[in-house]
Amino acid sequence: MAELGFARSAALVAESAKHIAGGINSNFRIGMQGGPLVFERGEGPYLIDADGNRLIDYYCGMGATVLGHTPPGVIAAVKDQVERGILFAGQTEIEFEAARIICERIPSAQRIRFGSSGSEVAQAAMRLARAATRRHIILKFEGHYHGWFDNILWSTAPAQNAAGPEDAPVPVAGSVGQEPVAGLEVMGWNDLPKLEARLAKGDIAAVLMEPAMCNQGAIAPGAGYLEGALAACRKHGSLLICDEVITGFRLGRSGAQGRFGVTPDLSLFAKAIANGFPVAALAGRGDLLDLFVTGGVLHGGTFNAQPVAMAALVATQNGLTPEHYEKSGKRGVRLRDGIAAILRETGIKAQVTGFELMFHVGFGLEAPARNYRDLLRTDKALYAKFAHALLKRGVRVLERGAWFVSSEHDDAVIDRTLDAVRGAARDIT
Repeated sequence: MAELGFARSAALVAESAKHIAGGINSNFRIGMQGGPLVFERGEGPYLIDADGNRLIDYYCGMGATVLGHTPPGVIAAVKDQVERGILFAGQTEIEFEAARIICERIPSAQRIRFGSSGSEVAQAAMRLARAATRRHIILKFEGHYHGWFDNILWSTAPAQNAAGPEDAPVPVAGSVGQEPVAGLEVMGWNDLPKLEARLAKGDIAAVLMEPAMCNQGAIAPGAGYLEGALAACRKHGSLLICDEVITGFRLGRSGAQGRFGVTPDLSLFAKAIANGFPVAALAGRGDLLDLFVTGGVLHGGTFNAQPVAMAALVATQNGLTPEHYEKSGKRGVRLRDGIAAILRETGIKAQVTGFELMFHVGFGLEAPARNYRDLLRTDKALYAKFAHALLKRGVRVLERGAWFVSSEHDDAVIDRTLDAVRGAARDIT
């Protein structure tokens, strides 16, 4: 087959660098094989780029577009709301409906506050935890990502030579120019005895974690880990905060917490909550969220609960039916297992692990990863070649190994994807 070209995207990005730093508006779009692409439109599971290439898309807006790029119900709801008005600096009934839906679906959500990004609501959660506990230290885990702000962008993807010993990780800044780490400690994930021992000192305000590690890899919590973490937090006066920015509405309609049966004190949501519209949510215990009203804890934002975004949230949640998860989940599993089988047949050592609508392909791993240190053994260079080979065959995947599946990736699309996987695997061996 003829390989796709991306010359016009490259030219447009280079030209735009006169006005936009690097020609992009997020550093997470730097360094991809084939260069940053410029897109003209989306159609279901496809993106059409500036060169006219029609790409099967498994970025899904970095996990956000769980219903595909052009869901009719979401589009209709947004158009209707735009005609009613865009921003009122006041309350709307659509935001009340949105809050009711999330509180009914998410086990931890007795109360809710909306924001615009996962990074933002993570800050609100940490502030709330410190206010509630009168403690200062937040405990986070290697490989877990909770936003790009100075106080939390630590050890999200540290190199092994900088991260220190596995049983005593050294916090590693994610950016030049960050403030020195303060009020934050870093541990390895999925090790309950070490977590219990640290909490026993009695000075941790909150434990902040992805309930399933999906920013790096797609790793489920070990048996009893979440339950043990919650019990240890209860025993020692700390709060448990689950960052469900990725897992929320991908691992099920009630999030990872519903899937694993553990209800944290606070939870963070974004991405798939509104199928790509800028909505985030901090949800949790009513007594904690009410501190925003009665406890002197500030939470604000001009665009919080923006009506158009709230209309998108309601329409998205209406589309996230049990039937959606059943049908899309079966297709996601067929894709995940099909990739694993092809890699075995081709002789490429890899672990393909994760969930129905989000999984991870880790080249070079002998066994499924249990934490971030295990993921450091992946052959990232070979996977980058694989991702580039797929792109030239019309399939767009994240180079970090994550695959996101939407309701629009039907059986025919998955068949074409698996054909491309076969070809890409041959290309790199």
